[in-house]
Amino acid sequence: MKKFLSFFLLVMLTFGLLIGCSSESPDSENGAESTDENTEQTATEESAFPLTVTDALDHDMTIDEKPERIVSLIPSNTEIAFALGLEDEIVGVSDHDNYPQEVEEKEKVGGMELNVEVIISLEPDLVLAHASGAHNSEEALQQIRDAGINVFVVHDAQQIDETYESIEQIGQMTGTEEAAEEIVGNMKEEFASLHEKTAAISDDERQSVFFEVAPAPEIFTAGQNTFFDDLLQIVNADNAAQELDGWVQIDPEAIVELNPDVMITTYGDYEDDPVEQVLNRDGWGDVNAVANEEVFDVHSDLVSRPGPRLVEGAKEIAEVVYPELFDE
Repeated sequence: MKKFLSFFLLVMLTFGLLIGCSSESPDSENGAESTDENTEQTATEESAFPLTVTDALDHDMTIDEKPERIVSLIPSNTEIAFALGLEDEIVGVSDHDNYPQEVEEKEKVGGMELNVEVIISLEPDLVLAHASGAHNSEEALQQIRDAGINVFVVHDAQQIDETYESIEQIGQMTGTEEAAEEIVGNMKEEFASLHEKTAAISDDERQSVFFEVAPAPEIFTAGQNTFFDDLLQIVNADNAAQELDGWVQIDPEAIVELNPDVMITTYGDYEDDPVEQVLNRDGWGDVNAVANEEVFDVHSDLVSRPGPRLVEGAKEIAEVVYPELFDE
């Protein structure tokens, strides 16, 4: 019995010491839980592979494991990839990439003409191409495929809902689905908030807006089924060119007849003073936007690239169309 009591006391003492150590080390316990969560997330990402996908050109491909080296051939894909947290995985970008600033540190792989040799030398697991330029690069893309590299052609999104799909698709292929869902969710919330804020505009105050996406003499605008039209709907404004479809060339006389309340140009990054160009056009003095000097330039990248920054573009549009709602 004495031996049993001694053993029992020893066990209880050891148990007490273990409880004491546990209660005195909460950080260790939290750290273990955090490690478990990270391990679980990594396991979830890895469990998505191998993954078979079909791209915009109906090419089927299988991605065996989460890509560790990615080349992006268009700025919109790059912006999405960086937003998904893939800055370390991106090893090559197009010559036209300018956002975020970190793209300047990445290897340039060409613009309209791809440098296939450089792309292959980067040994990517995945090349993100785009339907808008794929028809001009068919031979180059096939050479990359022939080198055993997965090439995925992302759909040419023309509306916001299609942009959500592109973000989710790139997230799926790169094992960052949770980040993609979060980005899309945040975009939807931001758009909803902006729509609610501009809903205070009455029917009498609602503005007609004309987008000029290319300057004279060959003026182009955005009609239905474009980002511009979607963004105007979000900020409760009317598209002066809503009877047109897509990106179309339009005669100056037709613009005068549309008589928009606001005009927004999107080429100030390569044309000198686009606002003055519009304000000083012959025969445009009676156009409401010109007569009231309601002509503005916004950065094209914010309103035409299918990616997370469309939210910023919507805010800029809202601020120039309904400045009274944003005056502090």
